[in-house]
Amino acid sequence: MSSKLTAGDLQVINRVAVFRGLKPETVQHVIAPATATMLRPHELIMRQEEPATAFFIVIDGWLKISRNTQSGGETVIDMMKKGDSFAEAAAFSGGRYIATAEAVNIARVARIPADHLIRCIRESPDIALAMIASTSQRMHYLVQQVEQLKAQSGVQRVAEFLASLSAAEQGRCALALPYDKILIAGRLGLTPESLSRAFAKLRGVGVTINASKVDVDDIVELRRIAADDRNAVRGTLRPVR
Repeated sequence: MSSKLTAGDLQVINRVAVFRGLKPETVQHVIAPATATMLRPHELIMRQEEPATAFFIVIDGWLKISRNTQSGGETVIDMMKKGDSFAEAAAFSGGRYIATAEAVNIARVARIPADHLIRCIRESPDIALAMIASTSQRMHYLVQQVEQLKAQSGVQRVAEFLASLSAAEQGRCALALPYDKILIAGRLGLTPESLSRAFAKLRGVGVTINASKVDVDDIVELRRIAADDRNAVRGTLRPVR
């Protein structure tokens, strides 16, 4: 069900990267016809290969961005959180969605119509420049993700993922897994079994996982494992008995 944007919604929308550098009045013009949609877990807001009729901003919750493979499987491309935008390029190019967006939990998402966006771009090319810059940054991020999958071991990927959940600079910290372990495995390019083995190995350096709660003895050590080459990691991790 769609509804008008609230003041809280606008606070999130005005801070998204895709609008960075634009004047406040320009942003207000772009989002003027936007609506907010509440999604239940597993509900879709865009589907791969459908015409791109809008782009989206996550106001609250988590969304899974995935693609269906030719073999009928699913590849998790990314996880979108509060303040993230997606499908901008498809919206202003008039193409089709290249992926499917599915709510992981109860989520609230803003929808900005593509036809309105195109009219705004024709009136103000600065909007297109801002979106191209944001898309370029996103592509750089995805390239880093591919590099991570190619160059890092499973343990390193898990260590980096866990470390990214904490703002602590040193010492002990407690984390909460943002979504279920099957999704984490897909996000990191691992099987659930490989993820479990990585969690088990990290216990040797003081990382304890109980359901969605994670306790880390030393966040600096966890970040070092994520950054070190594979041989250093193998030398650091102790077998779990």
